[in-house]
Amino acid sequence: MQTRGRIFDDLAKVAGGAASTLSGVKAELEGLVRQQIERLLVNADLVPRDEFDAIKAVAAKARSEQEALEKRVKALEKKLGVKAPAAAKKKAKAAAKKPKKAKPAKKS
Repeated sequence: MQTRGRIFDDLAKVAGGAASTLSGVKAELEGLVRQQIERLLVNADLVPRDEFDAIKAVAAKARSEQEALEKRVKALEKKLGVKAPAAAKKKAKAAAKKPKKAKPAKKS
């Protein structure tokens, strides 16, 4: 009976050692994965959230100011009786949408 108890005690010690080793391996793997993810994020050239939010606010402010200026110009044009030519507006929109053509290759 005495040997059976020792065998179970030894098995319990081995199982406990294996469990603590596995928890150590798990912690080590989590650390390695975290390092790899951080390295990928640094190399991905991402913008921090606070910088993104700041630029977004600047762009929103610029857009609202532009819209206000457009309304103001239209009101002034209306007051002065000046009408912006529709053809000029269409050309400006078309030029903005139209991609630039590639230059033809030179012949030797």
